[in-house]
Amino acid sequence: MKILITGGAGFIGSHLVDALIEEHEIVVFDNLSSGRMEFLQHHKINPRFSFIQGDLLVQAEIENALDGIDMVYHAAANPDVRLGADDTSVHLEQNIIATYNLLEAMRKKSVANIKRKIKIAFTSTSTVYGEATVIPTPEDYGPLIPISLYGASKLACEALITSYCHTFDMQSWIFRFANVVGNRSTHGITVDFVKKLKENPEHLEILGDGMQRKSYVYVSDCVAGMLHAVATSKNEVNIFNIGTDDTITTTEIGNVVIDVMKLRGVEFSYTGGKRGWKGDVPVMSLSIEKIKALGWEPTYNSRHCIERTAQSILEEMEKNV
Repeated sequence: MKILITGGAGFIGSHLVDALIEEHEIVVFDNLSSGRMEFLQHHKINPRFSFIQGDLLVQAEIENALDGIDMVYHAAANPDVRLGADDTSVHLEQNIIATYNLLEAMRKKSVANIKRKIKIAFTSTSTVYGEATVIPTPEDYGPLIPISLYGASKLACEALITSYCHTFDMQSWIFRFANVVGNRSTHGITVDFVKKLKENPEHLEILGDGMQRKSYVYVSDCVAGMLHAVATSKNEVNIFNIGTDDTITTTEIGNVVIDVMKLRGVEFSYTGGKRGWKGDVPVMSLSIEKIKALGWEPTYNSRHCIERTAQSILEEMEKNV
């Protein structure tokens, strides 16, 4: 197939490129606002790889990028959950409007070539569930009441995708992720903790009360789960959680990072409250029974995910010294 990956220079998107390029022609579409060309450097000489620097907010650019495309992996988004409390338009524009523009371009391409119904796989999030009362949370949980603008924007994207599938005869896979971590991470709690401890190896400030408990999934497992579901689940709309069967607290993450960095005697302080920031969900654990029934299971548990991520961050820092 010829596959378009939006946000393909980003964290998850670049790993999708790595996983798909052995068997498919890959076109990456990215505005490089948060993506990094260095994540794709090793593919530049591959004849199956091409890159388009474009913006999903410009309709003509995404329409042109869809020429000859069989499937889209839509990973482009502003991933910073906390940002919505300071800038209320960023997730509207970069998530909802960007997704609408993509779907509309896909619709036009499908109309122009009735034999080519473009498929879409979408990277959604556990934050669409809000503060779920059922833990682990299954895909059919409801009502969905997100408490962050980021979660709201992803839920709106899901609704647009499912309605376009029904109205315009498309097919989709929607993936609600736990916290995805791993090499090439550019933000998140592990990155924050490593940076803080590099600045001051004797003290670590933890947002909230340190008791926030969440599930973490390694990026290679996440991508493998996506590809497995796309290959094995063939409904018009396919919705799956991707995560792990366990959780880890914020304080435990601090201890894991300290161990990886081989530090001793680090003093913790807490900002207080059950949330790390406005919109933070204190407890998140996803049921992954649905995707496990297809034959996929995560390789790493949450603790191992944090350990591997902290190690990769440190290795990257050493390279750049």
